[in-house]
Amino acid sequence: MTRDTAESGFIEVDHFQMCKYRQHAPGDVFFSQKNPSDGRIITTLSDGLGSGIKANVLATLTATMTTKFVANNIPILRAAEIIMNTLPVDKEKGISYATFTTVDIEPNGLVRIMEYDTPPYLLVRDGTMVEPIKESSLFERKNKKTGPRIKSEVHYSQYRSCTGDRLIFFSDGVSQAGMGSREYPFGWQTERVHLFALSLIAENPGISARELATAVVHKAAELDGFMPKDDISCEVIYFRRPRDTLILTGPPMHAERDQELGLICDVFKGHKIVCGGTTANIMSRVLNRPITVDITHFDPDIPPFSKMEGVDLVTEGIITLNAVADLLESAADDAGVVKKDNAATRMVEILMNSDRIFFVVGTKINEAHQDPNMPESLDIRRNIVKRIIDLLQTKYLKETSVQYL
Repeated sequence: MTRDTAESGFIEVDHFQMCKYRQHAPGDVFFSQKNPSDGRIITTLSDGLGSGIKANVLATLTATMTTKFVANNIPILRAAEIIMNTLPVDKEKGISYATFTTVDIEPNGLVRIMEYDTPPYLLVRDGTMVEPIKESSLFERKNKKTGPRIKSEVHYSQYRSCTGDRLIFFSDGVSQAGMGSREYPFGWQTERVHLFALSLIAENPGISARELATAVVHKAAELDGFMPKDDISCEVIYFRRPRDTLILTGPPMHAERDQELGLICDVFKGHKIVCGGTTANIMSRVLNRPITVDITHFDPDIPPFSKMEGVDLVTEGIITLNAVADLLESAADDAGVVKKDNAATRMVEILMNSDRIFFVVGTKINEAHQDPNMPESLDIRRNIVKRIIDLLQTKYLKETSVQYL
């Protein structure tokens, strides 16, 4: 049987984290970016020593350096050496103020991973753990305060990814969760974390990166009695076939293109969202499918959503789209998690679980949006869609496209 390489699929990257109990700034920092020039995806998870603001600053400095070095094609071990010589050292413990794991993924599926003083990552293939081959490099540097030289070991691994692979990374707040308890006197430990993640994948083979990362963090927090003793973070990278979503919003400029709009929706394979009352009425007429309003989930701020056969979600237009843009912006540091159940949060949930989002935007002017009494925050449809697309691309690494009718 021939295995697809990750080059033929999609790379989903997501994370989840909790701060140490009674801390408001995370001591763990996660960065991810997609290089527009070569399509490489680069991620860094850094753990600052201690917790709070000081740890956050040090972790941010480390994550920024490692990500930029790798993005600028500095050899990964040379980058490690520069970082080792740059990071300050705790004068009492003789260790760096921050640890990190950096991942560099090329469009052809080649994966390079650099680890410094973090729990070993987990590579899952075909539902089982694969032991990666790692090279170790030892760096020595002088502690300016105490005098003796400090040795730092960096692990480097490289492999060719395949569709279905998962990479799971976490800070020591996960592996040390529950430490001192009767059940886990030495903490949850890396091996048990790996087995827990494997069990989640076995129960739900299609579990998303976000869902898996969230489950690991929640379990660690549970072992700490829901009062985390350290910052808890988990990152998951999932190489899989893309999940597609279509968003139709706004009526076409010319009514004779209504049939084309209906055909686009009817033949699309993936999730479908119809956004806007006029758009929904066009779809109902063209496809001969009734619309039913759902009044069981009332929200005073967001108009109710509706149901239509063959469509996952039918919503009001401008107000809902504006709310979606706000949610995407505010939830960027919370792994896209939202609590209310309304049209906007449901749309965000679909978007977070999608990889490629296709927008079809009608260009007919809605006279209601020209009302001077409308709130200034309600931009015209095209501007809101552009804002949503920018957020999906930059903050969530989604692939997007837009077609105007």
